[in-house]
Formats: sequence, C-alpha cells, structure tokens
Amino acid sequence: MSIIVPLQINGKEVHTSKLIDVTSPSTGKVIHKASGASVSEALKAVEAAESAFESWADLPPDQKRNIFLKAADILERRTEEVGKWEEEEAGATTLYASGFDVPTAVNGLRDVAGKISGIVGTVPALSDPSRTGLIMKEPYGVVLAIAPWNATFILGFRSVTYAIAAGNTVVFKVSELAPRSMGVIGTVFREAGLPDGVLNVIQHHPEDAAEITKKMIEHPAIKKINFTGSTAVGRIIAKLAGENLKPVLMELGGKAPAIVLDDADLALAAQGCALGAFMHSGQICMSTDRIIVQKSISGKFVEQLKGAIEAIFPSSGEALVMVSPAGVKKNKALLKDATSKGAEVIFGDINAEEAAPERMRPVVVKGVKKGMDMYYKEAFGPTVSLIEVEDEKEAIRIANDTEYGLASAVFTNDLARGLRIARKIETGAVHINAMSVHDEPSLPHGGVKASGWGRFGTSGIEEWVNTKTITFQNGFIAGK
Repeated sequence: MSIIVPLQINGKEVHTSKLIDVTSPSTGKVIHKASGASVSEALKAVEAAESAFESWADLPPDQKRNIFLKAADILERRTEEVGKWEEEEAGATTLYASGFDVPTAVNGLRDVAGKISGIVGTVPALSDPSRTGLIMKEPYGVVLAIAPWNATFILGFRSVTYAIAAGNTVVFKVSELAPRSMGVIGTVFREAGLPDGVLNVIQHHPEDAAEITKKMIEHPAIKKINFTGSTAVGRIIAKLAGENLKPVLMELGGKAPAIVLDDADLALAAQGCALGAFMHSGQICMSTDRIIVQKSISGKFVEQLKGAIEAIFPSSGEALVMVSPAGVKKNKALLKDATSKGAEVIFGDINAEEAAPERMRPVVVKGVKKGMDMYYKEAFGPTVSLIEVEDEKEAIRIANDTEYGLASAVFTNDLARGLRIARKIETGAVHINAMSVHDEPSLPHGGVKASGWGRFGTSGIEEWVNTKTITFQNGFIAGK
C-alpha cells in the first residue's frame, strides 16, 4: 500500500485530492506521495491555531515542559526510523541523519524544555514612589513557521519549539521535498500530548506557494513569522510581512569564509575546510563557500586539503547526493563560468558524469575573483573556491566582500590573533579552529546583512514574547 503523507490540522490527519510526488534524490524514483494544501486548508490551519491559543498560553509552564520532555523521549526512541526517512527524502547519509540531525534535535527539545519556566518579567522602580510598574512578557499569538529540508529535524523543530514554549501556537509550513520526515515534528508532539491546534503542519505544491504564503501572512491571526531558507525567498517573505506590519525572524543564505593563516595547524584546517565545504553535499547554510589562505602556506595547505577531501569523501566511493538535479546544474554553471574566466580546478572534475543527475563530487577551484559568478553567489553544493591573500588584512577584506553574513571560520595557533580577526568578520558566528558549520541550543544562531536577522538558540524564547507594561497605584483597594 502506497504512503500518502497527510496534512495535520487541529490534531487530525487531513488528506486532499491534490497530491505531491515525493522523489528520493538517491534513486531518482518516487517513493511516496503527500497531500497538498490549498488556500482553504492553509487558512483552516491558521484558524485552528487561533482557537487553541488562549488555552495553551494559560497552561502552566511545568505542564508545557513535561510535553516537551516526553516529545524528546519519543523522538529519541524513533531515531533510526525517522532518520531513514530523511535519508530517503533528502539524500542524507545515515551519519548525518541518525548520527547528527535527530540527536541534535532531541537535545534541542530538552534544552527548550528547561527554559520554559525561565520566562520572567520585571518590576522597575518608577519616578512616582506611590505607583508600581510591572513589565510582563506575553506570547504573540499564532506564528507562521517555514523551514527547509536540509536539516529536517534541527531546523524543523527549531522553527516551532521556541514559539510554542513561549505560549504561542504555530502553523508549520514544511518543504514538499521532505514532508514525511518533517511531518514527524507534528506527530511526535501529538503523541507527547500537545493539545489539538497548538501545532498544525501543512505542505503544498510549489506552484501554490506564492498564493498560500501571501494569504497566511495577511491573515489577522498571524502575529509573527520565522523563515529559514534562501535569501531570494526571504526577500519576498520580508516584503509581505512588512506590508502587513508583522515581525519576522529570518535565517537565510550564506557564503561562509574559512580563513587559513600562516601559523595554522594545516592538517586541522584542511579537515575543517573539507568537512565545512562538503558535509551534506555542501547543502547547509553555514557551509564553507570560500577558503581564504595566506600565499606563504598555500601550497602546503592545498596538499593537505586534497588529502583530507580524499580521506573523508573518497573518489572510490559514491558521488555525493544533492536534493535535485537543479543544484548540480547550478554548481556546474558556476564552475564553468569561473574556469572560463581564468579560475583553475585543483581538485575534482567539473565535466564528470555521474550515475544520476542528482549526484556530484567535490570540486575545489583556485583563483576565483570579482567578475566571476562564483565570487558572489552562494553555491549551496559541493564546490568551494580557494583564494590566496598576502596578509590577514586582505583576508578580512575578502571575507567581508559579500552580501552574506551567517557563519565563518578562522584557523590559527594564536588565539589572540584569531579573536582579533573574529571581531572584524561580518558574520553572526565565527568559529576558531573549527569548521564553519556549527550550531547548538546554548548558542544564539542567526546572521547579519543578507543572511537575515533575529536569533534562534539560547535567546530563542525571548524572540517569541512581547512586553506589556502595567502600572497601578500602591495601596489601591477595589471599591474604595
């Protein structure tokens, strides 16, 4: 019997007549179908969240916390099962899905659970000592959450957990590329006892995206939006939100630099750059897109980098899997443009033909410069440019010469030097002697410039509450 992934609205599975074919990028075959929401179903999800809001907001924090802890236990128990779904839908490796994505999401649930009772107000001193002021923190209401497929569980749970923990209700719009694995977020919470309507999960056909998203953002019940995805789509979401005067948290694209200085541990730097560039086929917003290396050690570093790539992603193994052939075409177009303008391939083969159109092997290109598309555009795939510089001042200038500003890395054996450079790099995070891909619940996560604004992570719950000021006369007694 074929699987049809339902919508999840008001605690019930909803099936529609408009079905979406879900294809495995690893095989190129349709593996199951999903119900596609129309505007009608999307707005029903908003209405369900609106109806559930008051009772959820009033639920004591310890009861909310217990639901989150139970959800974490359920997800942990299902790690292998749901990780397999991510492998099938998103082309993830077992190590990435069951060894990284699911366990990190489990830890995130437990971390948020521990913060629920930490939402506190303040009692400031007023200029009139006969009056008292209270600053309360209250949830917004209904939140629209939109997350991508490339870290199904980390990004999916992150997009809803902080908002729900703060007392909001959510409509979660998932990627049509991975609806079964992303639907787990709804089913896990439902099994954990989350009341009906608090979390509603929908997916839709790509051609319906513009209308459904517009109608949802325009709905008066939607009070805030969070979006994780491309900068191009982020601009559209931001415009719609701005037109409707609704706040947005955005984590968008990146073009992460990894600076390798002349005093760096070259083996460590090579491993960090190889993993940072090619883990999950480079389809991570924090993936290393540019390796900026001092000329004096460039030759030695390149040899170390080649060895690290071959050790981690051996040429004798299968090519890396991208979520669709479009990603491969984009990366090959960037490479061909760069090489036609003077860049040199120092690792890999840009003309290699693989067993499937979704597959591609790592490629490193040296001599990428202004005027080449690869200098400006986010690759979001298994390609990385290597740029030589004379000194750290030039390294910082090139690292910042991009519209993006999400993550970065610096490799040096001098911590003071690393910290000095880190302060000058225009990104939301800088990782010294580690790859550019790093995120965990105890850290704020987000970008600057065209990589978005707002923060998930340690300050995440604060993103999802409004402040309200209440003042009153001291000693007031009702009826007197």
